[in-house]
Amino acid sequence: MNVIAVNRSASFEYFIEEKYEAGVVLEGSEIKSLRAGKASLGESFCEIRRGEVFLKNMHIALYDKSGAFNTRDARRDRKLLLHRQEIAKIIGRVNEKGYTLVPLRLYFKDALVKVEIALCKGKHTYDKRQSIKERDIKRATDRAVRELSR
Repeated sequence: MNVIAVNRSASFEYFIEEKYEAGVVLEGSEIKSLRAGKASLGESFCEIRRGEVFLKNMHIALYDKSGAFNTRDARRDRKLLLHRQEIAKIIGRVNEKGYTLVPLRLYFKDALVKVEIALCKGKHTYDKRQSIKERDIKRATDRAVRELSR
């Protein structure tokens, strides 16, 4: 599995409840750009329209060798491919208060591009402070262990 892009802020901003793997509908020039690693999930999110899931605001840079034929927008909506039962389950959970669908990472699985999306619940400010405190404690303990092992 070759990871292309990771949404690092997702685990800080949200509690991750369930993860799903979805295929992405892309064009040939977008695949070439992804193979070069030119993608970003930083501000992207998922939206459900008419029983279909779309990935919005994901940036895939235009492939520089595609010429004048590639006039697509770099941040266009991209359809995600999921089973109907998964979509129904996601719709039921997203309609609950506080749940959202967030992309976590974009990767190649064999020759196919997949995106890992997660059903998440937003964190409050005090939860984020607790996450920062835990991360700092872990860093300090790792540093102490490293110093003792020298």
